[in-house]
Amino acid sequence: MKVISTNIGDAVTFEWNGATEQTGIFKYPTSKSLFLTKNDVKDDTVIDRVHHGGTNKACYLFSADYYDYWKNLYPDLKWDWGMFGENLTVEGLDESKIRVGDIYKLGKALVQVSQPREPCYKLGVRFETQKILKEFITHNHPGTYVKILEEGLVSAGDEMILVEQSENTFTSQQFYELMFAKEKSKDLLELFMTNEAVPQYKKDRFKKYLS
Repeated sequence: MKVISTNIGDAVTFEWNGATEQTGIFKYPTSKSLFLTKNDVKDDTVIDRVHHGGTNKACYLFSADYYDYWKNLYPDLKWDWGMFGENLTVEGLDESKIRVGDIYKLGKALVQVSQPREPCYKLGVRFETQKILKEFITHNHPGTYVKILEEGLVSAGDEMILVEQSENTFTSQQFYELMFAKEKSKDLLELFMTNEAVPQYKKDRFKKYLS
């Protein structure tokens, strides 16, 4: 896996249900390296600290491999890397292969796969239609957030190298499928609940499915 683009953005103001809001999802390529801190990407814009940033969502990665798929669906948009709000666009990132808890060397940083991205209405704001949310869920390639174990700089061209694979086989894609499945797989729930890297608040929300 290799970093194709480093992306950051400024706050963008928009109208939603009669109210004025701001979002940091409008990210664009930068020629600069990004410094990954424990809670976010330095100099990037994070508006909603409840749902973005923090230990388990310090940096968002999205695969470059699926850009052509989305460009075909939305050919009239002005396309560039960072379109999905990702800080790092990564070539070769496959959610069906990376495990929650996997540890990677990423530039000078050391990161751990924590959880997939859940789309919200702000992705619809960027794509100029809320139908993107259902399409994004169905496509089943949401990208992934990472926890920063060791802070450091990441540059375009840096390799994402597996340092330690999680013994728990629960993948980022299975995490995503579990969140949106009406019927929760008992096998996936078992992997989910026993995976030490799954955020505790997520486990607390899913306890109701264990009975």
